[in-house]
Amino acid sequence: MKYFIADTHFLDKHMIGNKNFAPRPYFFVDEMDNDIIKNWNEEVSDSDIVYHLGDIAVCHEKPQRKAHEKIYDILKQLNGQIVFIKGNHDSRALFKFIEKNNYELNGKPKFSFHDVGALIKMNHAQYYMTHYPLMMGQVGPIIDLHGHIHHYSVPVKENINVGVDSPEKDYLGYEKPFGAPFSERDIFKMVEQKKIDFAKRR
Repeated sequence: MKYFIADTHFLDKHMIGNKNFAPRPYFFVDEMDNDIIKNWNEEVSDSDIVYHLGDIAVCHEKPQRKAHEKIYDILKQLNGQIVFIKGNHDSRALFKFIEKNNYELNGKPKFSFHDVGALIKMNHAQYYMTHYPLMMGQVGPIIDLHGHIHHYSVPVKENINVGVDSPEKDYLGYEKPFGAPFSERDIFKMVEQKKIDFAKRR
């Protein structure tokens, strides 16, 4: 099974108690991180693949290696093989640190990396996964799965925000635990319901 998520912002104290930008219901960053880890692992098994579309964590501890170690310690706790697509808060230095400490899961690397994006096929459509939302115009059956804009929705039916704070999870019609990655089924439902929503706006 494939899963999708973006903007976890592990260790990011600026995400706590901020009522104007992507408000999250936590007083302590450890509480937020632990909830994401728990809800991720209840949804995802080690036989699954999770595409993380950027902004893994924000940690400014010095020296830089210490920040990388803290982020890596969190990532090791997450189930599944994780494919990272670089976000604006992710550095190549972090990716190099993770790669250096990578290990195998089910005979494949636990972590893999893309700087810009990745394209996959699901349900007779192509899904282009990026951190920043793309404005691709009329491109047929191509859906852009993205993050970056947190609690906003791009006013284009082919763009689906898969971030932790995405308002488009309302299209699901059922509750999604905070920080749990979106499954293939979730994505198909969000795509279909956003399409129906936009058809009503004509």
